[in-house]
This record gives sequence, C-alpha cells and structure tokens, in this order.
Amino acid sequence: MEADSLNCCVLGEDVTPEQPEFALFIREVVREMTAKAGQKCTAIRRIIVPLAQINAVSDALISRLHKVTVGDPAQEGVKMGALVNSEQRQDVQESVNKLIAAGCEVLLGGEADLSAAGAFFPPTLLYCSQPDETPAVHAIEAFGPVATLMPYRDRQHALTLARAGGGSLAGTLVTASGELAREFILGAARAHGRIQILNEASSVESTGHGSPLPQLVHGGPGRAGGGEELGGLRSVKHYMQRTAIQGSPTMLATIGQQWVRGAQVSEDRIHPFRKYFEEIQPGDSLLTPRRTLTEADIVNFACLSGDHFYAHMDKIAAAESIFGERVVHGYFLISAAAGCSSMPASGRLSPTTGWKTCALLSRSNRATPFRFASPVSGKRSNVSAAPMRKPPAWWNGRWRFSTSTSRRWRCIPF
Repeated sequence: MEADSLNCCVLGEDVTPEQPEFALFIREVVREMTAKAGQKCTAIRRIIVPLAQINAVSDALISRLHKVTVGDPAQEGVKMGALVNSEQRQDVQESVNKLIAAGCEVLLGGEADLSAAGAFFPPTLLYCSQPDETPAVHAIEAFGPVATLMPYRDRQHALTLARAGGGSLAGTLVTASGELAREFILGAARAHGRIQILNEASSVESTGHGSPLPQLVHGGPGRAGGGEELGGLRSVKHYMQRTAIQGSPTMLATIGQQWVRGAQVSEDRIHPFRKYFEEIQPGDSLLTPRRTLTEADIVNFACLSGDHFYAHMDKIAAAESIFGERVVHGYFLISAAAGCSSMPASGRLSPTTGWKTCALLSRSNRATPFRFASPVSGKRSNVSAAPMRKPPAWWNGRWRFSTSTSRRWRCIPF
C-alpha cells in the first residue's frame, strides 16, 4: 500500500542561473506544486539544490509562486483551484505546522484562512537549512501545494537526500551533464520508480516530472507502496494470476500451443508453405536437402555485399584468429539456409517480413563457425500461427530456422 511519496527535484551542481536548465528547473517545480493544487501522488515535495544556488532558486520560486492566483478555476486569470474539501485543507495545514515545528522556515504562504469559504490553500514554500538533522522533511507529506527547499553540499550528499524519502514514485534531475546524470541514476534509481533527466534538449518533448507514460513503470519502492502500474504489458501481468508450468518441451508446447526448443516436430511430404492456415500446427517442420558452400560462393558474396572481412577473405590472418581458418559469412549462411527451405512457386505464403532474433556466434548459444566445403542443411519449424486483421483471410506465422553441418553442429538459429 502506498503510504505517501516525498518526490524530489534535484538541481545539478553544473547548472547556473544563466543556463536554460535553471529556468526549466523553476518551471518544473512551480508546475508540480500548483497543478491540481498539489494533490498528486507524483508532485514534487522536496526541492534539492546546491548550497551555492539556494538564494537564486528561492528568489526565482517566490517570484513565480507570487503570481499564482488562487480561486475558482472557471474565472479568467485563476491559476490554481481549491483542495478537494475543507478536511483536506485542515490536513495540509496540520502537516505544514509539523514541518515548521521541526525547524522549517516559511518562505511563502504557510497558512490558510480556515474560516473562509472554499478549501483554498496558498502555494507554500518552506526552507530546511539542515535536511540531515530534520527527518520530518523526508517523512511528512503535505498533500497540497507545499514543497520544501533544502541545500546539498556535493553530489553524494544530493544522492543521500534523494534517497532519504524512503522510496518515491518519481524524481527529477535537471542537468546538462551526461556524466552527472549517469552518477545520479546509478545512485538514486533503487529508491525511485521513475527518474526524469531534464535538460534543454529534452524539454521540448518532456511530459514532465509528474506525468507517467503508459509504456513506463509507474510505482515505487518503500513508502511508495512497492507496486507497479502502467509499464506496458507489465501492467497487465501485474493484475493477472501467473503460474509456473513445468514439463517436457513437447508437453509445454502442447499446453501453450507454441513450439519451444527441444519439443518434438512433425514432418510430412507437404511443404509448410503450401498449407492453409487451418492446417498449420506448432511444430510443423521441414528438413531441407544439403548444400555445399564453396570458396567461390564466399568470394562472390563478398563482392556482392562489400563484406571483405579478413576472417572470410584473408587465409593467413584468419589462421591466426579464433576460428583458425577462413569461415563463411554468417549472413550468407542465413541466406543459403533460407534458400534451402523456400518454395519458388506461388502458393499460400505471403512475403516474409524478416527475422526477430538471430544468433550468429557466441559461447552462450554454442553456435559454431562454418567452414568452406562443408555441407549445410536447414530446418524450419513453425513456432506459432495467428490470423491477421489486414489483409483479410491472411495469417501470421512465426518460424524458427536452425542450420547444421554434416557433423550436426548447430551454426545459426534464427
């Protein structure tokens, strides 16, 4: 359960008042304090600034917040409306009073007229000169247009303060330095569900500190609840019961109706490309005849593609490589394997749109380089099939290719 989220906005030590990032920082803080009257779980509650920039930042924030007109949003010129009800106004006032009692100084606002009509609360900017000795600023969330300004000494101190919230939904670092951004992400990510790096380049398309995107995770550790929302398909899975299934590859393929590596395949005399959609089953497979790749093939492919890499073309240099001799172009091997399994005549297959994954050579997939004058054969297995919306009466099939040598070494799965 989300208790609260004391989100922070950090001004990088590289930013000065003359830089565009400084104005972006002020705009971002003011917007997050006043949008929805600060009644957002992602609103900025802690403003973390280099000690040398405290006066410049406080002056700029006070100047901007002074211009915020509070009242009926239906009226022209009003910039911020009321809190949800008078009880919420009372709750915000009590939280502000606790922060003041803990040692915070009021720079702007700080007190609402509780006898007045309407649950209005003024934009309130507090200042905490000793954030390390004032745990209240990292624990009390005034759920309204309230934020606390605090200084940091150096980068590590800024990271310490950013993490002091005990887990936050969102954080923002305003900086023009990529090196500083990297250091901040590595040090602060574990305490945040989402971190925005804001600078002049990203400001044009930035959705803002408090605007999560549907394809990004929205949630946070610790006080932020430890949950996840949005995040594309991750959000769907978050609300689904997930069960691990154990079994043989063939059994798992049957249960899931999707072929998996190691599962049995089915071969018959009919080429898979000549089957109707209703006839295709996961595991339908075609083992092709062998083809011997020659040195002439490699030279011709090198001239056609422009790939004259020494491992393919230089016998002496290739002998000193990890292969020990010249080897076939991996891309040519893919083409040859596809050619072995293709069907020239027109039929029921639409053009292939390409491959999603391809492993040419690595220790992890145990693929082997392909030498000259070795016969190669290909195997095409149907992974899954599904109908397509457009064009009508077409289907979309996913296939897995694997190539092997005469010694049954696997060369390229794709």
